[in-house]
Amino acid sequence: MNCKAFIVTASLLTWTEAIYHYRNKDKDKELQYLLEPPVYAEITARRGENVTLPCILQTKPAHYRIKWTKVEPLHQGVENIVLITNGHKDKQYGTLGPRASLRRAHALDVSLHLISVELEDDGQYRCELINGIDDENVIVTLRIEGVVFPYQSSRGRYRFTFLDAKDACTGQDSTLATYRQLYRAWTEGLDWCNAGWLNDGTVHYPILHPRPACGANLPPGIRSYRAQHRTKDHYDAFCFTSTSKGSVFYISGPLSFSEAAHACQERGAVLALVGQLYSAWKFQGLDQCNGGWLQDTSVRFPITTPREHCGGIPQAGVVSFGFPSQSQRLYGAYCYR
Repeated sequence: MNCKAFIVTASLLTWTEAIYHYRNKDKDKELQYLLEPPVYAEITARRGENVTLPCILQTKPAHYRIKWTKVEPLHQGVENIVLITNGHKDKQYGTLGPRASLRRAHALDVSLHLISVELEDDGQYRCELINGIDDENVIVTLRIEGVVFPYQSSRGRYRFTFLDAKDACTGQDSTLATYRQLYRAWTEGLDWCNAGWLNDGTVHYPILHPRPACGANLPPGIRSYRAQHRTKDHYDAFCFTSTSKGSVFYISGPLSFSEAAHACQERGAVLALVGQLYSAWKFQGLDQCNGGWLQDTSVRFPITTPREHCGGIPQAGVVSFGFPSQSQRLYGAYCYR
């Protein structure tokens, strides 16, 4: 691990702590106009799907507005307005606006409908009724179903500034993961001993099996370096991706990197990005016991059914061979089309 002197914490956080659940400042106030959603209401979708975030009126005041905002995980409490309606006309705002509308299944329905959801849409949304005196709101969480994967530079471990990490994930068909996404991945089996950036500028790593150099004397948990300097400090990245429109397929080798790229092009495809390979493994069940080149010049292979002749890997996952010499003719190719 990085030798800088940081305070490292390892704790088994509760689920509500892990998702930074937004607390209504008027939580004890009984709602007059809006229906309270189920506790910790959460809507789950995959990238590219359409979703509806429920918000239903019990009754309509004489004059009111409904405002939908996205509560940014990067700045708790800071809002990005998505849509405002006065019951007659709607106005969309920001990057989400063009994909947002009200469902209006009936006269009391002010649910938010989003088309073709993206990775960045993950988070919490507030439906707020504005009535001058009796303003009130409810919160709904949109969770994009996906997979978190650790990612490091081809130059080695701990080479990314925060912006480098953000660009690296974007370049691999993914985004920097949120703490909530990393926490969920940890509960699903992610165990990784290298620290990586998250999208709020904090640095963490998930440990299920404490061992030397990974807090051997600490219990399992999310090890935290907290917020770090975004331009001076360097770590790896934890990226998050979801489903993709295309598919990944394997071409057998042996091929050099350039030969692998050419083999994909001959089949109307391109070398796959790391995020696309993880997506194919997670959502399409891609299982291939052969190392193959990817577009970032790394070599990896996806395993859904661990078996002895696949390197003795005990768990399902995507196995990395790192970044070998591009002239080596030992591997196949993973193509995306």
